[in-house]
Amino acid sequence: MAAQSFTLNTGAKIPALGLGTWQSDPGQVKDAVAHALKVGYKHIDAAFVYGNENEVGEGLKQAFDSGLKREDVFVTSKLWCTYHRKPEDCLDEGLKRLGLDYIDLYLIHWPAPMSPNGNHPLFPKHPDGSRDLDTEWSHIDTWKGMEKLLKTGKVKAIGVSNYSKKYLEDLLPHCETIPAVNQIENHPYLPQQEIADLCEEKGILIEAYSPLGSTGSPLFQEEGVQEVAKKHNVGPGAVLLSYQVSKGHVVLAKSVTPSRIEENMNILKLDSSDVQALDKIHKAKGVTRFVYPDFGVNFGFPDKN
Repeated sequence: MAAQSFTLNTGAKIPALGLGTWQSDPGQVKDAVAHALKVGYKHIDAAFVYGNENEVGEGLKQAFDSGLKREDVFVTSKLWCTYHRKPEDCLDEGLKRLGLDYIDLYLIHWPAPMSPNGNHPLFPKHPDGSRDLDTEWSHIDTWKGMEKLLKTGKVKAIGVSNYSKKYLEDLLPHCETIPAVNQIENHPYLPQQEIADLCEEKGILIEAYSPLGSTGSPLFQEEGVQEVAKKHNVGPGAVLLSYQVSKGHVVLAKSVTPSRIEENMNILKLDSSDVQALDKIHKAKGVTRFVYPDFGVNFGFPDKN
């Protein structure tokens, strides 16, 4: 069911299932991207900071050389924190690595501007080890730069990632263009309903990363997940990916293993009782966020305040 799609507030279609490329090891990403596109994926999620966009580009090229058309693949990339003052520079470097003329969706990766002239191009630090943040620049300034990118034709849509309700509420009054998506960590331990509700109200699509929780996730052993899996005669992974799509979210499934890449295409239509059973898990087990970098920034997530 990998062909299912949602519609962005731009009118463009975005495939409901995407291949995630975060933490995919060098030497494996090209083959993973090429295989995913060969077996029916139409959506690849990349980012400047992942350090593997060259390989993503090689995988894309292999698919295009085999006859796949560029317009039939949805490619996302992300602006890194040290480029908040110069989004077009980051975009241009990414396009070169990916071997593309345009990106379908370009996101602010984290609302945390960092010093562009620090001691490291991606993760600058002060001598005391704290993150070297660009305190004279705000994510709202960054968004104004993102909006300018739309006029270049090098991006088709722009959005945000890792935005809390508070950060979205800070941003939205200043938007000429409403973000097309908010890409956030999302799974039954962290449904982030307050963000999902605001995004739905404003026409912003949720994209779920880390939908299985973490590597070796305890979610696979959760009774609620196991029961839904048994009911549909599938594995827990299929349930956790389908949970997102059933909630109207794009889901990003990460793998470099060909069999797993194919297995992740098995998106089911869960009924409301299934979704409710999965929604309840965090109420019994508590909220768990697996991805929260030590940037020294309060991103406004209630579980981290």
